[in-house]
Amino acid sequence: MKRILIPTDFTKYADEAIEVGAQIAKKHDCEIVLIHMLELPRQMNDAITGETSIPEIMLFKQKADETLKNIKNRPYLSGIHITEVVRLDSAYNGINNYSKQNSIDLIIMGSHGASGINEILIGSNTEKVVRQSETPVLVIKNKIDNFNISNIVFASDFSKETKKAFQKFLDFAKLFNSKVNLVTICTPNSFKSTSAARKIASEFVADFDMPEYTFETYNESNIEKGILNYSNEKNTDLIVFCTHGRTALNHFFTGSISEDLVNHATKPVLTFKI
Repeated sequence: MKRILIPTDFTKYADEAIEVGAQIAKKHDCEIVLIHMLELPRQMNDAITGETSIPEIMLFKQKADETLKNIKNRPYLSGIHITEVVRLDSAYNGINNYSKQNSIDLIIMGSHGASGINEILIGSNTEKVVRQSETPVLVIKNKIDNFNISNIVFASDFSKETKKAFQKFLDFAKLFNSKVNLVTICTPNSFKSTSAARKIASEFVADFDMPEYTFETYNESNIEKGILNYSNEKNTDLIVFCTHGRTALNHFFTGSISEDLVNHATKPVLTFKI
């Protein structure tokens, strides 16, 4: 892991993500890219070549550049290679395109607790960034003074299509020397016996060089509640799951489960695209 992208709208929630990014960067010698998406009002965007809009646009960009430079000078970022970027684009398009074009290894976003991603990533942008990003996305829910992820839960149905994403997850877990808790959530609509689920998981992990791990099935009324409750019972530091891109999530994560987890979890959430 060499380059971390952190979108910021200059709120305290983005600052919490930057602080976590700083801890990771110092520990693993990474560069941090701070990116601010300058989403202009529609009427200004439509008249971007008009006589009165350009001075206002330049003023907004100048202010954003100044604010990023002030952030760069914060003591906790001392010694880290920081790149500042301001783009005129929507949040999702700007973040996703920059990540693809610049070999970003991890995106870190701040979140406004159970209310969802903060103003820079509201509405459909939350779903788009989390579900569609080719780059792993780490969502920070609260201020974390010591980002220590020694205990991780990875929730999955362990289907073959998740194998590539699972290897990326293992690389991340090994980077932090984390214990891995694998879990399959069984609901009334997706029930598997414990023996059947264990067989699927055992055959799945046989293809990987596994760190210390456990596997369990967990029964709950829905998948989201199952993951959250299991994570709380195991006192894990991080919740990890896979997303399925533009066609929504795979049959294990259907509907809006990814967005619900990001919004309702109190712990950090990490997603990998299948």
